[in-house]
Amino acid sequence: MAPHQLHPATGFGLATAFGRVLSLGLMVGLAAPLQAAPQDPPYPSMEQLRDIQLNTFICGRENTAESCGKARTMADPLMDHPRLGASCKDAIWSILERAKPAPTNTYERREALNRAGQDVMPFCKQQTRTVAPSKDKDKPQQKKGFGLIQGS
Repeated sequence: MAPHQLHPATGFGLATAFGRVLSLGLMVGLAAPLQAAPQDPPYPSMEQLRDIQLNTFICGRENTAESCGKARTMADPLMDHPRLGASCKDAIWSILERAKPAPTNTYERREALNRAGQDVMPFCKQQTRTVAPSKDKDKPQQKKGFGLIQGS
């Protein structure tokens, strides 16, 4: 059947039916990017970071499966957090790798966990940006000449 002929069941030409399907597909395809982008999860609070830090210290001190498991469980979700920087994730990774009970709680193990715990707060806290004051306001008026004669 030629495109200019009418379809016996619908009374429309095949080209018209194809055009309608094509336009419907384009409308659906163009509407997809208009959906709202998923929001990033909230930034970890200082209390949450402090809890991870303290549990890491406890793991280093006590060397038990319970204390180390708690530190790892609290730190693990932060590895996939999209807003945390590389330095923070390095500290979190150290906690995840080292917060495991060891047969002997050596000084090196404790110190490695303490360092990783200490890095959590400065590297993971949310940075607040402040606007620097204008340098023109603080600068004294520059005088012309030698300033020997008043009013000039």
